[in-house]
Amino acid sequence: MTAYEPRGAQGAADAGQDVVYDAVVLAGGAARRLGGVDKPGVQVGGRALLDRVLAACADARTTVVVADPRPTARPVTWAREDPPGGGPLAALDAGLRHTTAEHVVVLSADLPFLDERTVRRLLAALRTGGADGVLITDAGGRDQPLVAAYRAPVLRRRLAALALGQEGPAGPEGAGLTGLPLRRLTGALDLTRVPDPVASFDCDTWDDIATARARIREHGHVLDEWISAVKDELGIDLEVDTKVLLDLARDAAHGVARPAAPLTTFLVGYAAARAGEGQGGPEAVAEASRKAAALALRWAEEAAAAKSDAAPDATPDTRPDAG
Repeated sequence: MTAYEPRGAQGAADAGQDVVYDAVVLAGGAARRLGGVDKPGVQVGGRALLDRVLAACADARTTVVVADPRPTARPVTWAREDPPGGGPLAALDAGLRHTTAEHVVVLSADLPFLDERTVRRLLAALRTGGADGVLITDAGGRDQPLVAAYRAPVLRRRLAALALGQEGPAGPEGAGLTGLPLRRLTGALDLTRVPDPVASFDCDTWDDIATARARIREHGHVLDEWISAVKDELGIDLEVDTKVLLDLARDAAHGVARPAAPLTTFLVGYAAARAGEGQGGPEAVAEASRKAAALALRWAEEAAAAKSDAAPDATPDTRPDAG
Protein backbone atom coordinates (compact mmCIF):
# COMPACT_ATOMS: atom_id res chain seq x y z
CA MET A 1 0.00 0.00 0.00
CA THR A 2 1.06 3.58 -0.49
CA ALA A 3 0.27 6.67 1.48
CA TYR A 4 -2.77 8.59 0.27
CA GLU A 5 -3.85 12.08 1.22
CA PRO A 6 -6.92 13.32 -0.64
CA ARG A 7 -6.68 16.83 -2.05
CA GLY A 8 -7.69 19.41 0.53
CA ALA A 9 -7.76 16.79 3.28
CA GLN A 10 -5.84 18.87 5.81
CA GLY A 11 -8.09 21.88 5.34
CA ALA A 12 -11.16 19.70 5.71
CA ALA A 13 -9.75 18.14 8.87
CA ASP A 14 -9.12 21.59 10.33
CA ALA A 15 -12.73 22.54 9.58
CA GLY A 16 -13.89 19.61 11.68
CA GLN A 17 -11.86 20.52 14.76
CA ASP A 18 -14.74 22.17 16.62
CA VAL A 19 -17.40 19.54 15.88
CA VAL A 20 -18.62 17.87 19.07
CA TYR A 21 -19.20 14.19 18.49
CA ASP A 22 -19.51 10.79 20.10
CA ALA A 23 -17.98 7.59 18.73
CA VAL A 24 -19.32 4.06 18.53
CA VAL A 25 -16.79 1.32 17.80
CA LEU A 26 -18.10 -2.12 16.85
CA ALA A 27 -15.66 -4.71 18.17
CA GLY A 28 -17.70 -7.83 18.84
CA GLY A 29 -17.55 -9.70 15.53
CA ALA A 30 -16.75 -13.39 15.24
CA ALA A 31 -13.65 -12.91 13.00
CA ARG A 32 -14.33 -16.19 11.18
CA ARG A 33 -11.80 -15.42 8.42
CA LEU A 34 -9.14 -15.11 11.12
CA GLY A 35 -10.06 -18.46 12.62
CA GLY A 36 -12.14 -16.92 15.40
CA VAL A 37 -9.18 -15.09 16.97
CA ASP A 38 -9.84 -12.00 19.08
CA LYS A 39 -9.41 -9.61 16.15
CA PRO A 40 -9.60 -6.30 18.08
CA GLY A 41 -6.71 -7.55 20.20
CA VAL A 42 -4.45 -8.47 17.27
CA GLN A 43 -1.42 -6.20 17.31
CA VAL A 44 -0.11 -4.08 14.46
CA GLY A 45 2.98 -2.09 15.32
CA GLY A 46 2.84 -3.30 18.92
CA ARG A 47 -0.66 -1.87 19.43
CA ALA A 48 -3.97 -3.69 19.43
CA LEU A 49 -6.16 -2.88 16.45
CA LEU A 50 -8.83 -1.61 18.82
CA ASP A 51 -6.38 0.78 20.49
CA ARG A 52 -5.34 2.14 17.10
CA VAL A 53 -8.97 2.94 16.28
CA LEU A 54 -9.54 4.48 19.72
CA ALA A 55 -6.57 6.78 19.12
CA ALA A 56 -8.22 8.06 15.94
CA CYS A 57 -11.34 9.15 17.84
CA ALA A 58 -9.57 10.20 21.02
CA ASP A 59 -11.27 13.60 21.14
CA ALA A 60 -14.80 12.17 21.04
CA ARG A 61 -16.92 13.37 23.95
CA THR A 62 -18.01 9.79 24.64
CA THR A 63 -16.53 6.68 23.08
CA VAL A 64 -18.62 3.52 23.24
CA VAL A 65 -17.13 0.14 22.37
CA VAL A 66 -19.68 -2.57 21.65
CA ALA A 67 -17.96 -5.74 22.82
CA ASP A 68 -17.09 -7.60 25.98
CA PRO A 69 -14.90 -5.37 28.19
CA ARG A 70 -11.13 -5.66 27.95
CA PRO A 71 -8.11 -3.49 28.85
CA THR A 72 -7.70 -0.53 26.47
CA ALA A 73 -5.20 2.29 26.17
CA ARG A 74 -7.99 4.88 26.56
CA PRO A 75 -11.05 4.87 28.83
CA VAL A 76 -14.28 3.92 27.06
CA THR A 77 -17.90 3.06 27.79
CA TRP A 78 -18.75 -0.58 27.19
CA ALA A 79 -21.99 -1.85 25.67
CA ARG A 80 -23.28 -5.14 24.29
CA GLU A 81 -26.12 -6.02 21.98
CA ASP A 82 -28.71 -8.49 23.27
CA PRO A 83 -28.21 -11.24 22.43
CA PRO A 84 -24.43 -10.98 21.86
CA GLY A 85 -23.49 -11.63 18.26
CA GLY A 86 -26.74 -10.13 17.00
CA GLY A 87 -25.07 -8.40 14.07
CA PRO A 88 -23.96 -4.87 13.20
CA LEU A 89 -27.34 -3.12 13.42
CA ALA A 90 -28.09 -4.56 16.83
CA ALA A 91 -24.60 -3.62 17.97
CA LEU A 92 -24.93 -0.09 16.60
CA ASP A 93 -28.27 0.34 18.34
CA ALA A 94 -26.73 -0.80 21.64
CA GLY A 95 -23.86 1.65 21.27
CA LEU A 96 -26.05 4.61 20.32
CA ARG A 97 -28.02 4.23 23.54
CA HIS A 98 -24.95 5.55 25.40
CA THR A 99 -24.43 8.62 23.21
CA THR A 100 -25.96 12.10 23.28
CA ALA A 101 -24.09 14.16 20.65
CA GLU A 102 -25.82 15.23 17.44
CA HIS A 103 -22.97 13.76 15.40
CA VAL A 104 -21.67 10.23 15.86
CA VAL A 105 -18.69 8.53 14.25
CA VAL A 106 -19.24 4.81 13.65
CA LEU A 107 -16.15 2.65 13.25
CA SER A 108 -15.13 -0.97 13.10
CA ALA A 109 -12.31 -2.10 15.35
CA ASP A 110 -10.01 -3.39 12.59
CA LEU A 111 -8.81 -0.20 10.85
CA PRO A 112 -5.04 -0.01 11.31
CA PHE A 113 -4.52 3.16 9.24
CA LEU A 114 -7.43 5.27 10.43
CA ASP A 115 -6.25 8.53 11.99
CA GLU A 116 -7.71 11.57 13.69
CA ARG A 117 -7.47 13.70 10.54
CA THR A 118 -9.73 11.31 8.65
CA VAL A 119 -12.29 11.35 11.46
CA ARG A 120 -12.27 15.15 11.48
CA ARG A 121 -12.58 15.26 7.70
CA LEU A 122 -15.72 13.12 7.88
CA LEU A 123 -17.19 15.34 10.58
CA ALA A 124 -16.41 18.51 8.64
CA ALA A 125 -18.15 17.15 5.55
CA LEU A 126 -21.14 16.12 7.64
CA ARG A 127 -21.44 19.51 9.30
CA THR A 128 -21.15 21.56 6.11
CA GLY A 129 -23.33 19.32 3.95
CA GLY A 130 -26.95 18.31 4.14
CA ALA A 131 -26.56 14.54 4.02
CA ASP A 132 -27.55 12.07 6.72
CA GLY A 133 -24.01 10.71 6.82
CA VAL A 134 -20.54 10.78 5.27
CA LEU A 135 -18.69 7.53 4.69
CA ILE A 136 -15.39 6.39 3.26
CA THR A 137 -15.16 4.33 0.09
CA ASP A 138 -12.34 1.86 -0.45
CA ALA A 139 -9.93 1.37 -3.35
CA GLY A 140 -12.62 -0.45 -5.32
CA GLY A 141 -15.21 2.28 -4.74
CA ARG A 142 -17.19 0.20 -2.26
CA ASP A 143 -18.99 1.89 0.63
CA GLN A 144 -17.51 1.41 4.09
CA PRO A 145 -20.40 2.26 6.44
CA LEU A 146 -18.24 1.44 9.48
CA VAL A 147 -15.81 4.24 8.64
CA ALA A 148 -18.35 7.03 8.72
CA ALA A 149 -19.93 9.98 10.50
CA TYR A 150 -23.71 10.22 10.85
CA ARG A 151 -26.42 12.45 12.24
CA ALA A 152 -27.37 10.54 15.37
CA PRO A 153 -31.11 11.42 15.40
CA VAL A 154 -31.46 10.06 11.86
CA LEU A 155 -29.77 6.79 12.84
CA ARG A 156 -32.03 6.40 15.85
CA ARG A 157 -35.20 6.94 13.83
CA ARG A 158 -34.16 4.50 11.13
CA LEU A 159 -33.07 1.85 13.60
CA ALA A 160 -36.32 2.17 15.54
CA ALA A 161 -38.33 1.79 12.33
CA LEU A 162 -36.34 -1.28 11.30
CA ALA A 163 -36.72 -2.85 14.72
CA LEU A 164 -40.48 -2.49 14.46
CA GLY A 165 -40.54 -3.88 10.93
CA GLN A 166 -41.84 -0.59 9.52
CA GLU A 167 -39.22 -0.51 6.74
CA GLY A 168 -39.34 -4.08 5.52
CA PRO A 169 -39.25 -7.38 7.42
CA ALA A 170 -37.74 -7.32 10.90
CA GLY A 171 -35.06 -9.71 12.02
CA PRO A 172 -35.53 -13.48 12.12
CA GLU A 173 -38.57 -14.59 14.11
CA GLY A 174 -39.42 -10.98 14.94
CA ALA A 175 -36.11 -10.43 16.73
CA GLY A 176 -35.98 -6.74 15.83
CA LEU A 177 -32.54 -5.74 14.58
CA THR A 178 -30.88 -9.10 15.20
CA GLY A 179 -29.31 -10.51 12.06
CA LEU A 180 -30.10 -7.53 9.82
CA PRO A 181 -27.30 -6.38 7.50
CA LEU A 182 -25.98 -2.82 7.53
CA ARG A 183 -27.32 -2.12 4.06
CA ARG A 184 -30.85 -2.22 5.48
CA LEU A 185 -29.89 0.96 7.34
CA THR A 186 -27.56 2.71 4.91
CA GLY A 187 -29.75 2.01 1.89
CA ALA A 188 -32.37 4.36 3.30
CA LEU A 189 -29.94 7.20 4.11
CA ASP A 190 -28.74 10.16 2.08
CA LEU A 191 -24.96 9.65 2.14
CA THR A 192 -21.93 11.59 0.98
CA ARG A 193 -18.95 9.49 -0.08
CA VAL A 194 -15.25 10.29 0.40
CA PRO A 195 -12.68 8.03 -1.31
CA ASP A 196 -9.79 6.94 0.90
CA PRO A 197 -8.15 3.57 0.13
CA VAL A 198 -5.84 3.78 3.16
CA ALA A 199 -8.21 4.75 5.95
CA SER A 200 -10.72 2.20 4.64
CA PHE A 201 -8.22 -0.69 4.76
CA ASP A 202 -9.51 -3.26 7.25
CA CYS A 203 -8.03 -6.49 8.52
CA ASP A 204 -10.30 -9.40 7.67
CA THR A 205 -7.59 -12.01 6.96
CA TRP A 206 -4.08 -12.84 8.13
CA ASP A 207 -2.82 -11.56 4.79
CA ASP A 208 -4.38 -8.21 5.65
CA ILE A 209 -2.64 -8.25 9.03
CA ALA A 210 0.69 -9.03 7.35
CA THR A 211 0.15 -6.17 4.88
CA ALA A 212 -0.58 -3.72 7.68
CA ARG A 213 2.44 -4.82 9.70
CA ALA A 214 4.69 -4.41 6.67
CA ARG A 215 3.35 -1.00 5.71
CA ILE A 216 3.96 0.65 9.08
CA ARG A 217 7.63 -0.26 8.77
CA GLU A 218 8.03 1.46 5.43
CA HIS A 219 10.38 4.42 5.49
CA GLY A 220 7.64 7.01 5.13
CA HIS A 221 5.58 5.68 8.03
CA VAL A 222 7.78 4.00 10.60
CA LEU A 223 8.74 7.08 12.64
CA ASP A 224 5.18 8.38 13.03
CA GLU A 225 3.96 4.89 13.84
CA TRP A 226 6.64 4.41 16.48
CA ILE A 227 5.97 7.78 18.13
CA SER A 228 2.23 7.07 18.25
CA ALA A 229 2.88 3.66 19.78
CA VAL A 230 5.20 5.08 22.44
CA LYS A 231 2.73 7.82 23.37
CA ASP A 232 -0.04 5.25 23.79
CA GLU A 233 2.22 2.97 25.82
CA LEU A 234 3.30 5.79 28.15
CA GLY A 235 -0.09 7.45 28.36
CA ILE A 236 1.16 10.66 26.75
CA ASP A 237 -1.25 12.82 24.77
CA LEU A 238 1.09 15.52 23.51
CA GLU A 239 1.70 16.72 19.97
CA VAL A 240 5.24 17.99 19.42
CA ASP A 241 7.28 19.03 16.42
CA THR A 242 9.30 15.90 15.74
CA LYS A 243 11.52 17.76 13.27
CA VAL A 244 12.69 20.05 16.08
CA LEU A 245 13.64 17.05 18.21
CA LEU A 246 15.38 15.30 15.32
CA ASP A 247 17.35 18.44 14.48
CA LEU A 248 18.36 18.72 18.14
CA ALA A 249 19.51 15.08 18.21
CA ARG A 250 21.57 15.67 15.05
CA ASP A 251 23.19 18.80 16.48
CA ALA A 252 24.02 17.09 19.76
CA ALA A 253 25.50 14.06 18.03
CA HIS A 254 27.56 16.20 15.65
CA GLY A 255 28.66 18.94 18.03
CA VAL A 256 29.25 16.90 21.17
CA ALA A 257 29.22 13.10 20.81
CA ARG A 258 26.84 10.48 19.42
CA PRO A 259 25.58 9.34 22.85
CA ALA A 260 24.66 12.97 23.55
CA ALA A 261 21.73 12.74 21.12
CA PRO A 262 19.39 10.41 23.08
CA LEU A 263 20.50 11.80 26.44
CA THR A 264 19.85 15.38 25.34
CA THR A 265 16.39 14.66 23.98
CA PHE A 266 15.57 12.87 27.25
CA LEU A 267 16.66 15.90 29.24
CA VAL A 268 14.59 18.18 27.00
CA GLY A 269 11.53 16.07 27.69
CA TYR A 270 12.21 16.12 31.41
CA ALA A 271 12.66 19.89 31.39
CA ALA A 272 9.46 20.39 29.40
CA ALA A 273 7.52 18.21 31.84
CA ARG A 274 8.72 20.35 34.73
CA ALA A 275 7.94 23.64 32.99
CA GLY A 276 5.00 25.46 34.50
CA GLU A 277 4.75 23.05 37.44
CA GLY A 278 4.15 20.03 35.27
CA GLN A 279 1.88 21.78 32.76
CA GLY A 280 4.45 21.95 29.98
CA GLY A 281 3.05 21.38 26.50
CA PRO A 282 4.35 21.56 22.92
CA GLU A 283 5.59 25.13 23.52
CA ALA A 284 7.68 23.98 26.48
CA VAL A 285 9.22 21.20 24.40
CA ALA A 286 10.01 23.65 21.59
CA GLU A 287 11.62 26.16 23.97
CA ALA A 288 13.73 23.51 25.74
CA SER A 289 14.78 22.13 22.35
CA ARG A 290 15.78 25.59 21.14
CA LYS A 291 17.98 26.16 24.18
CA ALA A 292 19.63 22.75 23.97
CA ALA A 293 20.21 23.09 20.21
CA ALA A 294 21.85 26.49 20.72
CA LEU A 295 24.11 24.97 23.35
CA ALA A 296 25.07 22.09 21.04
CA LEU A 297 25.93 24.56 18.29
CA ARG A 298 28.14 26.55 20.70
CA TRP A 299 29.97 23.34 21.56
CA ALA A 300 30.47 22.62 17.87
CA GLU A 301 31.77 26.15 17.22
CA GLU A 302 34.27 25.88 20.09
CA ALA A 303 35.50 22.53 18.81
CA ALA A 304 35.95 23.93 15.31
CA ALA A 305 37.77 26.99 16.67
CA ALA A 306 40.09 24.83 18.74
CA LYS A 307 41.04 22.79 15.68
CA SER A 308 41.71 25.86 13.55
CA ASP A 309 43.83 27.51 16.28
CA ALA A 310 46.15 24.53 16.68
CA ALA A 311 49.32 24.76 14.59
CA PRO A 312 50.11 21.68 12.50
CA ASP A 313 53.42 21.15 14.35
CA ALA A 314 52.17 22.14 17.80
CA THR A 315 53.68 20.25 20.73
CA PRO A 316 51.12 17.86 22.23
CA ASP A 317 49.74 18.79 25.62
CA THR A 318 51.55 16.68 28.21
CA ARG A 319 49.50 17.61 31.25
CA PRO A 320 48.37 14.55 33.26
CA ASP A 321 44.69 15.10 32.40
CA ALA A 322 45.20 15.81 28.72
CA GLY A 323 43.38 13.67 26.18
